[in-house]
Amino acid sequence: MKITITPARRLAGEIRVPGDKSISHRSIMLGSIARGDTYITHFLMSDDCLSTILAFKQMGVPIEITGPETVTVKGQGLRGLKAPNATIDAGNSGTTARLLAGLLSGQSFSSTITGDESLRRRPMDRVIIPLRKMGADISGVQDRYLPLSIKGGTLKGIQYHMPVASAQVKSCLILATLYADSPSRIYEPTSSRNHTELMLQAFGGRLDINGNEITAYPADQLYGQQVHVPGDISSAAFFITAGLLVPNSTIILKGVGLNPTRTGILEVYKEMGGSIAIENVSTSGGEKMGDIIVNTSHLKGTVIGGQLIPRLIDEIPVIALAATQAEGTTTIKDAQELKVKESDRIATVVDILSRLGASIEATDDGMVIHGPTPLKGNAVDSFGDHRLAMMAAIAGLIARGETTISGWECVNISFPGFYDMLKKLQN
Repeated sequence: MKITITPARRLAGEIRVPGDKSISHRSIMLGSIARGDTYITHFLMSDDCLSTILAFKQMGVPIEITGPETVTVKGQGLRGLKAPNATIDAGNSGTTARLLAGLLSGQSFSSTITGDESLRRRPMDRVIIPLRKMGADISGVQDRYLPLSIKGGTLKGIQYHMPVASAQVKSCLILATLYADSPSRIYEPTSSRNHTELMLQAFGGRLDINGNEITAYPADQLYGQQVHVPGDISSAAFFITAGLLVPNSTIILKGVGLNPTRTGILEVYKEMGGSIAIENVSTSGGEKMGDIIVNTSHLKGTVIGGQLIPRLIDEIPVIALAATQAEGTTTIKDAQELKVKESDRIATVVDILSRLGASIEATDDGMVIHGPTPLKGNAVDSFGDHRLAMMAAIAGLIARGETTISGWECVNISFPGFYDMLKKLQN
């Protein structure tokens, strides 16, 4: 499927982006292994999150979609999951595959996890290695890729120093430790998003957190909760960027998640000179949220790296776009993790933006962008990567002429209503 984007004269209005993808996944997982019902509002009905729902339905959990953004999970208790009646298909969702690997390692049955062609190319050894240290019987293709075969059994707690900061790996080990015979101590090189920690504690789980050291404990029982999912800042990032770049624009994004482990993009844009304000801050289930007000701004180049990278890793494609319009050079470094996302996002971001006329070069761990550079419409490929497709759409708003994006359907992975919301702001 292709779409064509034409330049926008201005963007104005108030929008509410869909629920946070990370939190939506975890609400289904923890709700399924809790005792009692979990009621979820503002749930993200994307392909990735629907893959997680289907996985737990396969394991005997009654899950009902009761409205456009509401879900009820009939929790089966910590040891109430049943052997799936078929291979679990995680689709394109790395979160589904990696977190499930930990949870399934502690069950009393065997299971297999697979995914689509893209997900089967993404590395799973980062969870296989520590899960085996815990005593899990788990194997994958070349000991690195999906499908994963898991024979559930008794696990033991471990001490594990993560080589790369990864919320998915950390969460996998925390979930596995719920079924272990002793606590696990997990060390992160830098802090990554902490949605699992916050939600698990809300469901009655125990964790001790001291800086980048997390002690996770086995559980006797978790308890169903009411979960309101904040707006996803990774989805909001595209509209924040559009508001900064399109002339004469003012956009208000309502109820966006402001978890400090996710707000790196706001810090970077403010450092670059972006006009961004936050109002109506509140907290739900330990998750901070608020309204973000964005105005057209004159940006300047910056350096992005180090401990900031895990706090904005998914937003780097659209930050690179913003950098093409900034005065001076922007350097993105320490971002090797981009190579193992839905695409090699170093190569693919450089490909798309170069086709649109940007001055951008790939490096081993990121990219260097020189600006400001006028962009010109062109035909580009999404590479099956939802964040690249949406980044290209925002680029089309400021490029001269028409920008045609192939493979647009991948946007449904995280943001099914993106195009309609974009059109709404142009009216």
